Amino acid sequence: MNIESVNIDKAEVRKLLSAASGDGALLYIYLRSGNDPREAEETLNMSQSRVSCAMATLRQLGLWCDDKACHILTGERPSYSERDVLEAADTDTSFRSLCGEVQRLLGRSLNTEELKILLGFVRYLGLPADVISVLVCYCKDRARQRGSLRNPSLRTIEKEAYTWAERGIDTMEEAAAFIQTQNVRNSRMSKLMGILQIRGRSLTAAEERYAASWVDMGFDDQVIGMAYERTCLNTGGLNWAYMNTILTRWHEAGLMTAEAIRTGDRKPGTGAQRGQRQLDQDEQAAIRRILEEG
Repeated sequence: MNIESVNIDKAEVRKLLSAASGDGALLYIYLRSGNDPREAEETLNMSQSRVSCAMATLRQLGLWCDDKACHILTGERPSYSERDVLEAADTDTSFRSLCGEVQRLLGRSLNTEELKILLGFVRYLGLPADVISVLVCYCKDRARQRGSLRNPSLRTIEKEAYTWAERGIDTMEEAAAFIQTQNVRNSRMSKLMGILQIRGRSLTAAEERYAASWVDMGFDDQVIGMAYERTCLNTGGLNWAYMNTILTRWHEAGLMTAEAIRTGDRKPGTGAQRGQRQLDQDEQAAIRRILEEG
């Protein structure tokens, strides 16, 4: 086994910690040390399923990429006919069972167009039936989390199916790792909504993109809370664009913790203070733009 000096930057550490996967972190160190992934089971004394799940976690975090995980579907999507669906239902017991399972999960019968979509999951995307069932359950749970009382449409599920296929999610281990990562992310989003005093509704798509970018930058809840307070003081309430300006500037200046931000405010005559003066100027410019747009 190779044992080399491995440098893992803060962004990678944050991703590994956010996934809460000890196997994923161990496998990442093993791979970064230049070891053969095919020998991971024996070397790390892990079962095949544990290695597969850990590898899937690393793929979802963007920390490991192979030909399968990095494959992006290209080309024109095939068009299936009613005859294709009927033949598949008559000759393919797995597809017939899948149709029944999806109808059970969605609580209704699927029409011909929806069955064509489902056939595309199997034939074009190459997703196994058990993974498709997990996909449908995931889309149902996501709809509930967003406040919808209705089950998602097959078109909605289709969009997520293409996302899964593009990410190389075509095994139960990879699906489980993806859902685990998303659950951790959703939990963090719920905490951020509390910090931002957002209650009784879900984030809009634009708001979610802002919040996700702050998480990806690596800010903890305390720093995001500081940015929120400063935003409210300067603009009279939550202004997403303004708050994003603050956090982006802090990130660019390398001020990633509450202590670093406070230190940058206090130290006279240092580069940190000069950087903070620039941040203050950027904030004032942001306020002017917001007032002009308003």
